[in-house]
Amino acid sequence: MRALANIFWLGTKELRSLLNDFVLLGLVIYAFSLAIIAQAQSSSQEVHNASIAIVDEDNSELSRRIAHAFLPPYFQTPQPIAERDIVPLMNSGRYTFVIDVPPNFQRDVLGRRQPAIQLDVDATAMVQAGLGADYAQQIIMIEIIDFLSRREGNPVSPANLVVRIAFNPNVITAWFTSVMGIINDITMLAIILAGAAVVREREHGTMDHLLVMPLTPFEIAMSKIWANSLVIVVAVGLSLQFVVHGLLNVPIAGSIPLFLTGAAIYLFFATAIGIFLGTIARSMPQLGLLYLLVFLPLNMLSGSNTPLESMPSWLAMIMRASPSTHFVSLAQAILYRGAGFAVVWPQFVIVALIGGVFLCLALHRFRKVSSAA
Repeated sequence: MRALANIFWLGTKELRSLLNDFVLLGLVIYAFSLAIIAQAQSSSQEVHNASIAIVDEDNSELSRRIAHAFLPPYFQTPQPIAERDIVPLMNSGRYTFVIDVPPNFQRDVLGRRQPAIQLDVDATAMVQAGLGADYAQQIIMIEIIDFLSRREGNPVSPANLVVRIAFNPNVITAWFTSVMGIINDITMLAIILAGAAVVREREHGTMDHLLVMPLTPFEIAMSKIWANSLVIVVAVGLSLQFVVHGLLNVPIAGSIPLFLTGAAIYLFFATAIGIFLGTIARSMPQLGLLYLLVFLPLNMLSGSNTPLESMPSWLAMIMRASPSTHFVSLAQAILYRGAGFAVVWPQFVIVALIGGVFLCLALHRFRKVSSAA
């Protein structure tokens, strides 16, 4: 009981220290608010509200059907322009796409002469240009095929392919990047806050004061772990509720408390990594350099950006030994697919076991460094 009391009161000291460190406190607030909004709204990977114009030199039923087929939210309403205005308007960046329907287009289509439609694309808008050109081609081909089928009385296809997209019907990038941003920020802040807590004690000379008190290195380390983990869990819960669900209107399919429980278990691993790095680094700049070497591989290879199936088999096997990979898996299952504990309990167990191993290693390192000091 005395050890638990020591851990609790030392943890409250860590909380007060963090509240007085306006730089780290500002980083926590920014990472789970403005950074999430910016990441969700600035890295769209789909065509959205693309500007488009049409030069209708045929003025036929088919050309009008093509013009009316481009609808929001992918494209703006096509604006009619003259052929001579194509180059000036695209040079000025007014339109990303311009469709030029040649004269006698409908007549040539019905006569099977294979006429050509010109699609001008402003490729400086790289994502919109690449995806939008494919969208435009599909829309035009569908309208031409449907027009020919109705005019020539072709029988309707005996089977239709119906695509049903689960969990993200409109394939909106923000629904994915906002949640993945929170998951990545959990790892980032856990390492930074825990590592900074150890380095700050050393720089201020208070680590020596703690070691001469009737405290064990285990109690000192665990107090830093629970205090920093509490700050992150609270920030994650508020971010999911008010930023992701409230401001960004991203639906949360599963239980937020269940996800926060998984995050709390994962934080034992992430904060242990921070403490381990804090025992190696002698200053905040050194901690920052070590953090980059650890966080970037954990972030890029955890499955939040690229599925394990897309990685080389040897690399995927290595990453399965990382709790971050299993944490991303359970987070996606809960927040995207609405999975319950009966589905994700294996990931909970794996994260707890592997995280416990890393925690023991970090505590052993912390105890060794403290004894040497």
